[in-house]
Order: sequence, then structure tokens, then C-alpha cells
Amino acid sequence: MRIIAGAAKGRNISAVAGATRPTSDRAREALFSSLASEFGDFEDINVLDLYAGTGAIALEALSRGAAIVHAVEKDENAQKAIATNYEGIRSAQISGTFQLFGMSVHRFLQDRALYKYHFIYIDPPYDVEDIDVIETLIQLRDGGYLHPDVLIAIERNSRVREISWPEGYEPLREKKYGQATIFYGICAQNPAQNG
Repeated sequence: MRIIAGAAKGRNISAVAGATRPTSDRAREALFSSLASEFGDFEDINVLDLYAGTGAIALEALSRGAAIVHAVEKDENAQKAIATNYEGIRSAQISGTFQLFGMSVHRFLQDRALYKYHFIYIDPPYDVEDIDVIETLIQLRDGGYLHPDVLIAIERNSRVREISWPEGYEPLREKKYGQATIFYGICAQNPAQNG
């Protein structure tokens, strides 16, 4: 795997044997094409990558100029891979700030948000239940993590026919890439954004 575009274009990204299921280059390229049409450039964009795995999504956003990029991953081997992958792109002209949080997604979201994120990527292991994804979305909404113009993308196995978006969210579209489907949504009702 490689960084597709931006300051670190072409830099290699190491995978984690058995611990993660990296988003394919094709799906990642399509995802960032969608984001480019949504946000324009990535300057001043805050990105949150939940269940970060290799860090490919987070580091791609960083390479493309995102201001703040936070990756959350509890698996220790995956954390090491993310740290190694970040070191591999640091020498490029990276302007944004990157931070890895070595903990579970639900633990990270227990605290009140310090930042509001414009883009949030949620890519849990395929065996994670739909109820856990819903709980993550509720924590994001109620914890003040969502910028008013937030775009959320959830990657799930293509056998999942739909995402159960909780109250306040609005589904936008879905795109299938082989075994993976990415579901896009926004938070139409964000009670925490003014709090």
C-alpha cells in the first residue's frame, strides 16, 4: 500500500499481519475523491480515524494537508504499524498535526471532545456488531465531536445491506468496492454543537 496523493505521495504504508483489514487502494482513492468534492482542499480540516488499523486513512488525510488528524486504535501491533508509517511520511512537507490514541474507540469517546471534526472515518472489524457502530455514532453526536458540516464515512462488509443511523443522522449515499461498502452520512441534528 502507498499514500495516493499529497506531500507524501508514493510513500509506502506497512500492513499489520492478521490484525487489521486495510481499506483497499481503490476504495481509499474513491473515498478521497468524494472528500475533495465535499471539502475542496484539506487545509483547516480536522480528521478523526476510528479503528485506524494501519493508519492509511489518517495518513492519507495528513499527506493531503489536513490540519489535525487523530487516529484511534487499541491493537498494539497496529499501533506500532501506525507509528512506523507516520515516521515514514514525516520527512515529507507535512503541515498538519498527527496524534495516535492507543485505546478503544468507546474509551476515546467517553471524554468530552477537545476538537470538532469535519471528517470522521469509522472502519471497525467486520465482526463488530451493528449496535456497536450505532453506539459510536451516538457518542460522537452527544460528546461534541461533530463539526456542523461533518461528513461521516463508515466502512462495512458488503453483506451489510444498510447502516442503522441513529436519531439526528441523515444517510447520504453508499458505494460498494468489492467486499467493502462505504456508507456516507451527515449529522442533521447536532445538539452538542453549541454546547
